[in-house]
Amino acid sequence: MNLYAIFADHVRAAVDALVAEGALPEGLDGSRVVVEPPRDIAHGDLATNAAMVLSKDAKMKPRDLAEKLAEKLRAVEGVTRVDVAGPGFINIALDGAAWPALLKAMLLAGVDYGKADLGRGAAVNVEYVSANPTGPMHVGHCRGAVFGDALANLLAFAGWQVTREYYINDAGAQIEVLARSALLRYREALGETISIPEGLYPGDYLVPVGEALAREYGPALAAMPEVQQIAIAKAVSIDLMMAMIRDDLAALNIRHEVFFSERTLHDREGGNGSIIDRLLDELRTRDLVYEGRLPPPKGQPVEDWEDREQTLFRATAFGDEIDRPLMKSDGSYTYFAADIAYHKDKFDRGFSRMIDIWGADHGGYVKRMQAAVTAATGGEGTLEVELCQLVRLLRNGEPVKMSKRSGSFVTLREVVDEVGRDAVRFMMINRKNDAVLDFDLAKVIEQTKDNPVFYVQYANARAHSILRNAKEALGELPADLSAYAGAPLDRLTDEGEVALIRQLANYPRLIEQAASAREPHRVAFYLYDLASALHAQWNRGKDLPHLRFIIEDDRFLSHARLALVQAVALVIASGLAILGVAAPEEMR
Repeated sequence: MNLYAIFADHVRAAVDALVAEGALPEGLDGSRVVVEPPRDIAHGDLATNAAMVLSKDAKMKPRDLAEKLAEKLRAVEGVTRVDVAGPGFINIALDGAAWPALLKAMLLAGVDYGKADLGRGAAVNVEYVSANPTGPMHVGHCRGAVFGDALANLLAFAGWQVTREYYINDAGAQIEVLARSALLRYREALGETISIPEGLYPGDYLVPVGEALAREYGPALAAMPEVQQIAIAKAVSIDLMMAMIRDDLAALNIRHEVFFSERTLHDREGGNGSIIDRLLDELRTRDLVYEGRLPPPKGQPVEDWEDREQTLFRATAFGDEIDRPLMKSDGSYTYFAADIAYHKDKFDRGFSRMIDIWGADHGGYVKRMQAAVTAATGGEGTLEVELCQLVRLLRNGEPVKMSKRSGSFVTLREVVDEVGRDAVRFMMINRKNDAVLDFDLAKVIEQTKDNPVFYVQYANARAHSILRNAKEALGELPADLSAYAGAPLDRLTDEGEVALIRQLANYPRLIEQAASAREPHRVAFYLYDLASALHAQWNRGKDLPHLRFIIEDDRFLSHARLALVQAVALVIASGLAILGVAAPEEMR
């Protein structure tokens, strides 16, 4: 039950009634009309900007339009007062029965409370992580992984059919470097003393790859032609690196439905050309791929620029600044060509809506990729890109040193092993994705109000502790949430109790806003505020015994208050599930 959506419908009905009466013109655009909580609850329970955003098209002063809308809204059942404030804001007050009715609806909805139908079952592909398979996941990957997974959960909760995808970059020069690095470790496994030259991967994580090559091939691999050695080392290394990456992601409870190999885009077996070949041929027939020359990039010395005829994508036809190269001077395809083919393949698999999660260093690549998707899909596909900023890893405010195992960075697994999955997931999502995040290993395990993950999980544990204590004090309690809906909820009249119900009532609206904005951090912020409201009411009961959740000589009031506690626990667990964080019923 979405109170704000219900009243948005009432506002639209009021507008339609005024149009029918001839007081307003037809065709008003109500897309910017919102119903939301007022900034000050003294003004009422709901507020709408309808008069402000419709006045221009209605050719009417905002305040005059607000008065007309207010007159219609006063007739809505359950409304006790409608006031016009300032230049034309409309504030709405509800009668006291509204909040118990909302609480009852939440309990009856159970785990479905807060779910939305924004997506209407449409398919959306969310691609995230997609780290090169050249080593273990590091802390930089961690943020994109958590953000992408939480966003996928949020979109699914809001009504989309979500497919989680990982793009394996297994066809570039970095894979050649990986193979040569693995062959060094293979020689080491055979007993040879090695030194790792600059440009190869030095991390100890490749030791097991070398040992695997030695077990399977023995000295025979070293006797093979270099091309064959590289091919074998590539295949074994990629398989083992992806197994490591899957294991790292599983430590964060992240699992993708699809792992797509870049190599398949370049595969020419079968005689019909590669996927990239066929796509570029198609784009040529539409005059979107041509042979031409490009000016040197701005700021780059002319002597560093190779002026040559090359294969170009006509990106400027779709809003990009310049046309983009599709082939390198050696005749191989650019990463951009592979990326176009990859996104066209997604579209061909049924995903007209695609969301990619990239690191902030790829920001300059967004416009050209969106232009390419528009071109490759004939305008039927859309690509959204969400950028994740850097993570600064600290311990008590000091930068954390690099990992010995990786050779150059701190691994994701090391962080998860030290502070736990829940702390990593919650804190990685506790700030907007495009802002730099400081992750302090010492702070995220503190048991204080300043540690959001502890504070929210403790609120859930406190709710369940209240329910366990109630069972001891009152005996058997209602068996399920729907049974709690039958409690005398109209007895919840204390300002703290009503404030909790207000917070809970905002959950469906919060889900819609967060999903529409692609901002799962809003869920984390909401949960912290809800936890704070529960803790505050519990503390009030310590000081004022008549406000305690359990009143042993008033079983019916206790049941009403326990119904409220159940609803709080329900919503906290729901929100934590979206973030991929556990909702413990006990904390020690």
